[in-house]
Amino acid sequence: MTPAVTASAFDSLRLDAVTDQEALRQAYALPSDAAVRKQMIELTAQTRQLIACSSLVLVASVDAAGNCDVSPRGGPAGFVAVLDDRTLAIPDATGNKRLDTLQNVLATGRAGLLFIIPGRTTTLRVNGRACVSTRPDLLSQLTAVGKPPASALVVGIEEAYPHCPKALLRGGVWKPEQWLPADAQPTSAEVTLAQLRMPGLTIADIEQNEADALKYRYE
Repeated sequence: MTPAVTASAFDSLRLDAVTDQEALRQAYALPSDAAVRKQMIELTAQTRQLIACSSLVLVASVDAAGNCDVSPRGGPAGFVAVLDDRTLAIPDATGNKRLDTLQNVLATGRAGLLFIIPGRTTTLRVNGRACVSTRPDLLSQLTAVGKPPASALVVGIEEAYPHCPKALLRGGVWKPEQWLPADAQPTSAEVTLAQLRMPGLTIADIEQNEADALKYRYE
């Protein structure tokens, strides 16, 4: 039996939410000239360097119905290949095999990227057209994550925008003295156990599965 869905805070707040750009703009000052001008349609030597230093990129996508998803991709610094000033290729390392991002790209041909560099506060946003490629000559170049991937996410750049560091500074992302203690949050296995709701499944089972997944992460 499907559980009853009760009203949430969202259902109440959306009743008087902002619905047009004019009303939204009234809450903010206009962006500075620099904030507008630094958006480009191709990479510079400097933004190429940022990508070469990045070991983590967040990939945003949406399906044909408008359902959104953000998924992380990681690897050694520079694991994302710059094919030219307007094209990037991200190897799809073995993960949970749900293929949420790739299926969204098949549906809409769009993706958004946010490059993050550990220990640094500048990020790079890249948005544009996207496709999924299984061409052997491309995949053979993308071995930074251990071996050629099954596919690659290829992004045709329409917007490249370096962000200021305010968000990471506010969050204390790279400041261990501001981090919460490890026991302040549930463990990965505890979160998974609550999500799965499978009778008989134990924390120990999940911890072993997680250890195996990391040990054989390139398979």
